[in-house]
This record gives sequence, C-alpha cells and structure tokens, in this order.
Amino acid sequence: MNQRPTLETKRLILRPLYPSDAAEVQRLAGDSDIANTTLNIPHPYEDGLAEDWISKHQEIYEQGKGVHFAITLKPAGTLVGAIGLMDMTRGHQAELGYWIGKPYWNKGLCTEAGHAVIQFGFQELNLIRINSRHLSRNPASGRVIQKLGMSHESCQRKYVKKWDKVEDFELYGILKQEWEKQGQ
Repeated sequence: MNQRPTLETKRLILRPLYPSDAAEVQRLAGDSDIANTTLNIPHPYEDGLAEDWISKHQEIYEQGKGVHFAITLKPAGTLVGAIGLMDMTRGHQAELGYWIGKPYWNKGLCTEAGHAVIQFGFQELNLIRINSRHLSRNPASGRVIQKLGMSHESCQRKYVKKWDKVEDFELYGILKQEWEKQGQ
C-alpha cells in the first residue's frame, strides 16, 4: 500500500493532501464553527498544524492505519474539506471522519465524498465495518452519517471533552453486507 489512492465522484476528486494544501486547510478548518463541531480540530488553528497533520498521512497509509483525502471540486480542483478512514484495522474496521469548509456546507458534498470513501473501504480495503461518530449537539453531521446508510448504535454519554466541556457522542455503524444490500 504505497501509492495513496485518488477517488472520483460526479462532482468531486478525492485525492491525497499535499503540503501545498496546508494554507487552505488552515483557512477552512480554522473557522471557529468547524472547530466547534469537530473533536480534533483546534481553534485557533495555529501555523504549522496543517503541515504537521498532512506530513503524517503517507506513513499512516503505509502502516495500514488509515487513509486521508482532500475533498476537491471538479473541474477546478478547489479544496473544500477533508475525509478519511482512521483507526483502521486491516480487514476489519475503520472510523469515517470528515470536515467541510463552511462556504461549502449544505451542498451534499460530504455525503457524496462519504459514499465514495465507504465504497473504497469495503471494496478495496476489504473492511467489514465502518463507523462514524458526531457530537450530539451537531445534528447536521448526524444527518450526513444517516444518508450514508449507517445505523445509530449508541449514545456515548459524557464520552469526550471538547474545550473543557464533557460531551456526548453519537455512534453509528454500517457492515459491508448492509452496504451491499442497500445497492451501493
């Protein structure tokens, strides 16, 4: 697994993130509304954080622990967000994580990217389960996850700490056979 993949959908190219993307990642992910609704994005988004995050992707992929994609618009290649499979166990499971820059919200881009990444996970990586989580107070993310065909599995009460506040996490999951039954 040396060559990181590129995926294509009707409106998007999902490609590896490169060091040249760092400034745009920092600008988009640095919005306080993005950081507020995600677990691992800080605010303020300090200089150097995007470069550090991007620099780890190749090694994570080579170790079989995950795969990250830039979400870019066709045909111009405008970077609008990121999506990936994390905490991956080869041949078993991974967690789907994502963020979309605020100017691109409510356009179905994350759902479109999510379908492609789930298909890649099941067909190319031979995963049997993909899960995703969102902060309970972020129902928009929950709607994306539901559109991807995932079923609600649990509320992980007081599970995470975000900005000194303990919060609930909603856990969703989908099995390969469920995804196949949906005709994906």
